[in-house]
Amino acid sequence: MIPVILAGGTGSRLWPLSRVQYPKQFLNLTNNQSMLQVTLHRLFPLISENPIVICNEAHRFIVAEQLLQLNKLAKNIILEPVARNTAPAITLAALAAQRNSADYDPILLILAADHVIQDEEVFREVVQNALPYAESGKLVTFGIIPTQPETGYGYIRRGNSLDGLSLISGFEVAEFVEKPDITTAEAYVASGEYYWNSGMFLFRAGRYLEELKKFRPDILSACEKAMANIDPDLDFVRVDEAAFLACPDESIDYAVMEKTADAVVVPMDAGWSDVGSWSSLWEISTKNQQGNVHHGDVISHDTENSFIYAESGLVTTVGVKDLVVVQTKDAVLVADRNCAQDVKKIVEELKASGRHEHHNHREVYRPWGKYDTIDSGDRYQVKRITVKPGEGLSLQMHHHRAEHWIVVAGTAKVTLGEEVKLLGENESIYIPLGVTHCLENPGKIPLDLIEVRSGTYLEEDDIVRFQDRYGRI
Repeated sequence: MIPVILAGGTGSRLWPLSRVQYPKQFLNLTNNQSMLQVTLHRLFPLISENPIVICNEAHRFIVAEQLLQLNKLAKNIILEPVARNTAPAITLAALAAQRNSADYDPILLILAADHVIQDEEVFREVVQNALPYAESGKLVTFGIIPTQPETGYGYIRRGNSLDGLSLISGFEVAEFVEKPDITTAEAYVASGEYYWNSGMFLFRAGRYLEELKKFRPDILSACEKAMANIDPDLDFVRVDEAAFLACPDESIDYAVMEKTADAVVVPMDAGWSDVGSWSSLWEISTKNQQGNVHHGDVISHDTENSFIYAESGLVTTVGVKDLVVVQTKDAVLVADRNCAQDVKKIVEELKASGRHEHHNHREVYRPWGKYDTIDSGDRYQVKRITVKPGEGLSLQMHHHRAEHWIVVAGTAKVTLGEEVKLLGENESIYIPLGVTHCLENPGKIPLDLIEVRSGTYLEEDDIVRFQDRYGRI
């Protein structure tokens, strides 16, 4: 059984913590691991195989770093040139799994990277008990037993029982239904015949591809062409961009699951949530006696049923209730907890106005480490740069800016033109405009330095790379 982790998406309803360049699946929202890492960790000891992770180009180094921390990095990250929904993503994974398992047809467990499951033992038991259905050629989807009428999820109506194949009863899928209004959702829950559509699946790679060929041969053909000319790059698999761009945008539900006669729904009651908003995160989090959830440096007085998140400073509340307050280094959100779904409207407004706060954080991660923009003004910018041991920035030059580096901690190896220097703490170096340069950390501890930029144009795209260990252009 091979896990296939879908790690795309932007999680805009969890802004300002979740952003395009660092979305919710890579954040530590529920404990000290990211949601991607928690997703993989909950599979132990049920599955020992390395996962196949599908993500987009911009997140490749984040995924690689988080898999490396779990010792699960094995040239197993497939990069989508563009987002084409779940059916093409799963097709790429199925083709890759077949290629790597030439002597058998592997079973794939399809999971989203950004779901929370509170009872992980029950989750593993349900997956284990659903295996016989997948082994017999069925396409299994896991239906979440609803705890309340919910208008934010799609539903699956069960059909006839399929007793006999498993210790738990699976059901034929009678139909998939779209997100209902509240009256319809109440009727669904009261009937006992409907489950929330979790977006988790279990099936043999070959069976999925057979059904896809039957119902959506255009998707299969485009993905086969994309996988026929792959470009291995470090730990990444780059598919043929032109071929994948021609692939239709379609979900697995529409492409296959709603059409196949072999769809099976297996009920699951394991404390599942897709953490689609701050209110849903509040619901699944541990609360204090006043019903509040605190993260970071928070002091509350006469505050009830609120979610308060402080990333980099003290946040205080007085005399409020049912609020979401989220503070990051460059933005603050204050919202009625019952209107948390509408945070995406703020994100849409940020996009429309050309601002950057929806796209990236003040602190930006790179394969070599990270940088934090401390201050900026007319013709200057100040950053704190952290370079991981043994890593280094590209050999580069800038047309519009000069730089001054001051080492705060660690040792810097600096290439400046034809000269190479080692700098220790409190030492500095000036990088003139137009001079080729490179920064590396040859030591065993992180390198921290302050970079002061000055010039007529200071953005990140003023860079000409001559050499890069990470394969960036």
